[in-house]
Amino acid sequence: MGQCVTKCKNPTSSLGSKSGDKESSSKSHKKGGSGAGGHKEEHSAPCSKGTSELSNGTKALEVTVETPVIPAVIGETRKDELLDGDGLSLLRIEELFGCYKDEQEDAILEEGMERFCNDLCVDPAEFRVLVLAWKFQAATMCKFTRKEFVEGCKAIQADSLEGICSRFPCMLLDAQGEENFKDLYRFTFQFGLDAEEGQRSLQREIAIALWRLVFTQDTPTILERWLDFLSENPSGIRGISRDTWNMFLNFTQAIGPDLSNYSEDEAWPSLFDTFVEWELERRKKEEEQALVAKEEEGRCTETECSPTTGRLETEGSRGSQTWGGH
Repeated sequence: MGQCVTKCKNPTSSLGSKSGDKESSSKSHKKGGSGAGGHKEEHSAPCSKGTSELSNGTKALEVTVETPVIPAVIGETRKDELLDGDGLSLLRIEELFGCYKDEQEDAILEEGMERFCNDLCVDPAEFRVLVLAWKFQAATMCKFTRKEFVEGCKAIQADSLEGICSRFPCMLLDAQGEENFKDLYRFTFQFGLDAEEGQRSLQREIAIALWRLVFTQDTPTILERWLDFLSENPSGIRGISRDTWNMFLNFTQAIGPDLSNYSEDEAWPSLFDTFVEWELERRKKEEEQALVAKEEEGRCTETECSPTTGRLETEGSRGSQTWGGH
């Protein structure tokens, strides 16, 4: 996922303060609260009774002054009063997006994504960020459009950094379901493509990284052997197609670790045929090397034991002669 990690300095300060708005509104109202006759009224609460004394010593009539709550735009509903059916604040989601949004483009780009991930206390290259991108249905790595971010927050029912963090355990559990993981797995391929360049296949290095990432929670036994095969054969593997990516998940589910039930007659990608041949040959060499090493170890053991046995017999005979002499 991108190499994103810098900390947003005091992110909460840029999210706005509702209490700050109310205080400024209240203060401005109090300043304009002078009554007729030149006397002043001081209020210790939004709604209170104020009495003042005239210059001749008589008391003025008690009046009740109530401070009204004035909306930001008269005649319109405040944005922060807009809640969806789940009680999420749409304003808070928009403000959270604005904290990381790019200055030029209406989207969170790499720099903003770095700060966003850091404020969530997650590494941009870890599995949780991939799952979050899946939930947000992000089209591109290291980028959230406004729509993706807002709809994604609504989907996971979170309108704050704390809310998103608290949803991670549920999202990870959700990703373990068979159908959900299949959807996440297929999403990962599209997520890794460079949409701007119109890529249709993943670069080998990116595919290797994404395979290792997407299988974080449940790693197939054959995965590391497959990735070794891809790494050791760079010249013959230019990229990973969507079909190869999708079929590898089926391969891990249908073919046993010993590869004994793999058949070239089935409709597997040709790259899988090459991999199975490579892996079986590698295992054969390993077995042969292990056998040779074992034989050499056996011969060394015999060589080491023979002189020792001879020395023991010699020392034994000398001892018997000595005892006999006495």
